Amino acid sequence: YVADLENRMTLYRRLSQVEDKTELDGLAAEMIDRFGPLPEEVNYLLKIVEIKGLCRLSGVEKVEVGPKGAVVGFRNQTFANPAGLIELVNDERDRAKIRPDQTIFFKRVWAHPEDRLKGTFQLVQQLAKLVPAA
Repeated sequence: YVADLENRMTLYRRLSQVEDKTELDGLAAEMIDRFGPLPEEVNYLLKIVEIKGLCRLSGVEKVEVGPKGAVVGFRNQTFANPAGLIELVNDERDRAKIRPDQTIFFKRVWAHPEDRLKGTFQLVQQLAKLVPAA
């Protein structure tokens, strides 16, 4: 998509420094202006950057995703709104379980990579909404 190595590396660096959705959208618009319509792979990359931003916001340290769901771990094994997190797990009933290592397994059926990306975004977005505003 971006043939010139220097431009490509600059874009990767800028993507790694994105702070919020507005900044990410601005960078995506700039890429469209400079290089044309975004290929599917670039859209996936942008979605991953957005997921990482939501993870930072909600204190998620790791997300391991597979066809059967996701395991979510939190920084220092804590969450900013423990009561909200427990309520979410209880609402999910058989689809969420707190594991002995303090991670949470969210059972899902994500057969395709696109499903995993979309599902992970929705899950992390749901967690971010539980975090009290600073």
